[in-house]
Amino acid sequence: MAQRRVDYLHYHATVHEALGVARGEARVRFGGDAGRVFDIETGDVAILPAGTGHQCLQASDDFVVVGAYPPGPAMQVTRPTPDNYRKALETIPQVALPRTDPMFGETAR
Repeated sequence: MAQRRVDYLHYHATVHEALGVARGEARVRFGGDAGRVFDIETGDVAILPAGTGHQCLQASDDFVVVGAYPPGPAMQVTRPTPDNYRKALETIPQVALPRTDPMFGETAR
């Protein structure tokens, strides 16, 4: 799923996520409101375990990121609210690790 920009804080409580920067550059925060800020650019990859809060803070006009998700439950965009947090505490620990490495496939195991 290619996306240009998601500028609000969100996470995925049912699936892990791999993000690949296809074009442009951006400043992002990984780890929620108190997380770390990174500058990312074409060719960069980020692997986010289920429940990792993230958002795009600033991006070039040509920025495109591709999200990839392992087979299994559907990816759901979840905003941090007290009710969502309570539900996520139940679902995140149940998210299985992918069968293959998200960057290198079978050869990484």
